[in-house]
Amino acid sequence: MNVAVPFPSQQPSGYEWFDDEPVFDPRRHLQLEAPSDVVMLADLGYDDEEIATTATPVAISSPFRMLSDEGAAVLRDTARRLRIFARSAGDRVESAVRGGCYRSRWLRDLAVSPEVTEHLSTIYGTDVAPHPMPLHLGHLNYEPATIDTAIDKWHRDTLPLDYVLAVTDPATVQGGRFEYFVGTAHEAAELAAQGRRPPADRVVAPEFPAAGYAVALHGNMVVHRAGPLTAPGERISMVNGYVAMDPSCGDQSRTVDLLAVDDPEVLFAEWARFAAWRAGQRLEHLTESIEFGMDRDLVAIQLEEAVETVMSAARQMRETPSVTHHYEQ
Repeated sequence: MNVAVPFPSQQPSGYEWFDDEPVFDPRRHLQLEAPSDVVMLADLGYDDEEIATTATPVAISSPFRMLSDEGAAVLRDTARRLRIFARSAGDRVESAVRGGCYRSRWLRDLAVSPEVTEHLSTIYGTDVAPHPMPLHLGHLNYEPATIDTAIDKWHRDTLPLDYVLAVTDPATVQGGRFEYFVGTAHEAAELAAQGRRPPADRVVAPEFPAAGYAVALHGNMVVHRAGPLTAPGERISMVNGYVAMDPSCGDQSRTVDLLAVDDPEVLFAEWARFAAWRAGQRLEHLTESIEFGMDRDLVAIQLEEAVETVMSAARQMRETPSVTHHYEQ
């Protein structure tokens, strides 16, 4: 199993485990199936130069089954129990739970499941590991209070790789579709600057057959949203984050956005571990690749690049929390 940073052995203050949960059992709770097709970043309009810096050329998969009927039922019950901890996620999502993996062992074990991780690695075509920041594991989005409000606005994720899973059965909900833009983030930004959203003829809404189905997503490259409901109803989805184990790819994270979202006691410790892991990963790669006779400036640049994640994190931690980035006015 690929592990970037082990899940913390202690809980943050104020977080307590549920004491009456089933034990996560991959043989009973998972039913992993392959997606029927995969959309590539090139299909969205990204060029080779930009794709080369990313974790994978994959953009998004078609919906595939991840959970068994029993697993989907347990996740739905867990999400309902966690709802009491829901709050807004910046100005983008009205109702979400982050840090649920510090309260539910079942959710934690699903989020770090080696079976699911291996399955995602196969879909992405590169080795991945559960994200070093548990705030990005088992993130839950809930329907807003009014039906004319998007569950999650058009945006790019703050992390590179994740899956989006239907917790409630989409067939029981009117509206609330997961949608993605057939275009690049640059195009979405241009549209937003004009006060426009992605046009309907360039929006795809994959059909999720039931609860427990998911799409694998290149989250910070694919502009996507969860649209508004058209009638009142329960609508819950889960997002689970990953990082690529290849140290040569770009970081692709926008962790500074979380200053406006997450519990500071949890965020800064997780962010520091993530930055330290990332720098250590790149420094280890450097120790294996540096050769005699290399140009002085090239060596210096590689050292600077290896620790940039740490230096950038330290600078950004001191910033004043702002609104979260999205493509709607």
